[in-house]
Amino acid sequence: MIRLPSHPARDSIPRPARAGLVQPVAAVLTDRLDDVAVAEAAARIALARGVPLLLIAVMPPHVKRLGPASASARAVLARVIPRVGPLHLGYLPEVFHLPPGNGSRLAAAKGLLALATRHRAPDVVAARRVPHGLDAHTLIEAAALRGGPFVHAVAPAAWVPLRSPAPALAHPPVTTPALGEETFSDE
Repeated sequence: MIRLPSHPARDSIPRPARAGLVQPVAAVLTDRLDDVAVAEAAARIALARGVPLLLIAVMPPHVKRLGPASASARAVLARVIPRVGPLHLGYLPEVFHLPPGNGSRLAAAKGLLALATRHRAPDVVAARRVPHGLDAHTLIEAAALRGGPFVHAVAPAAWVPLRSPAPALAHPPVTTPALGEETFSDE
């Protein structure tokens, strides 16, 4: 005897992929200038794979434990969204709170990698130099110890002066006398 499905109309409609099957590229954002370079590197990887970004905003332990919709998390994300938004990748905001106290340097790195693993992120992009043990080298070490995701290191952004230096002056600068001083001339 062949059993017929009880809902043939429902089974014939294609279903969208489950959100849990997407493997986003994670970017570690620590509220520093390097966040833009980290997000752009993660966006290049995600664009090549056609997957969204997992933007992990790192919060200090004294900040209230609120989600990605909190004002402090949105402030960290606001620095990089204008740069990666036009790529139309999509992103998943997430917050990682640093553990309180002076734990080992690998404790925070292992916690962050566990968060990336929960989101099924095979790649994590981080800056080479950041505080709290979340630099790329510590994350690489923690990933090697726990068998975690592949960690990409991004160099800090190059410093660019805000304005060009003043041109060399052909004549010495003209000074004006201070208030109350008299000027004498031989003419």
